[in-house]
Amino acid sequence: MDAMDAVFKALADPSRRKLLDALYKHDGQTLSALERRLPMTRFGVMKHLRVLEAAHLVITRRNGREKLHFLNAVPIRLIHDRWVSKYSVPFAAALAEIKHQLEET
Repeated sequence: MDAMDAVFKALADPSRRKLLDALYKHDGQTLSALERRLPMTRFGVMKHLRVLEAAHLVITRRNGREKLHFLNAVPIRLIHDRWVSKYSVPFAAALAEIKHQLEET
């Protein structure tokens, strides 16, 4: 599976998106802190975190006995750059042209 496929697979699950949202709001959380955010077992959260780590959406760092989880938004940005931005550029250019024409009148 290539990197982009892994990101899409990771983002396809609502529980994994909730984990990413939790890390977006407060980066550097422990497994226990993340476990409290989802109605599932510790094992279930660990399983989802492994998928997110495999897609490089979550990076971990040890701090003593704790393992902290951090959001890595770079893979999402790469998808945006490849798929979203190239389709939005013509629309943004069209809106800018409309704005320019309205301001001239």
